[in-house]
Amino acid sequence: MRSFEEIGTGQIQEFLNTGWISHDAAWLTLCAEAIGMEKTNAINRASARQMARNEGRRLLRLLGMKSIQNYQELEHFIRTAFQIIKGSFMKFELEFPGENRMVWKVPRCFAYEGMKRMNLIAAYECGIVERLVGWMEALQIPVRIQPHPVACLMHGRGSCQMEIVFW
Repeated sequence: MRSFEEIGTGQIQEFLNTGWISHDAAWLTLCAEAIGMEKTNAINRASARQMARNEGRRLLRLLGMKSIQNYQELEHFIRTAFQIIKGSFMKFELEFPGENRMVWKVPRCFAYEGMKRMNLIAAYECGIVERLVGWMEALQIPVRIQPHPVACLMHGRGSCQMEIVFW
């Protein structure tokens, strides 16, 4: 038997992320059955963005920052924020090549795999990127995403990679 103090932060992080993804999958499936994928996608994307706006402000405080003033601070914020929220089932890479840009590469997407298993992938609209968009809205940093996914890029193109330009 272990006490709370004996459980590592990585195990706690994984426990919380696994609970979140289980709830997310159940919520999405039940909504799709009740109201259809069109409404479910709209609610999912909007709620992910709203949650991320609040999360972005909390992350800023957690990192001891008042605001983001430049590209280096933004890179630090994004890298550290993803270290905090990333579960082991999330497979992606972030590159910061300069010039206020970030490249987000997703070689294996948990949302794509889950939607495929539930036979909902053809109608699924990506809600994952809304988290980053919500963070940027909270930080008041304009963002352009190319391509900006609506439909799942992994399903439509066979790969998922986006270039994000800030400011």
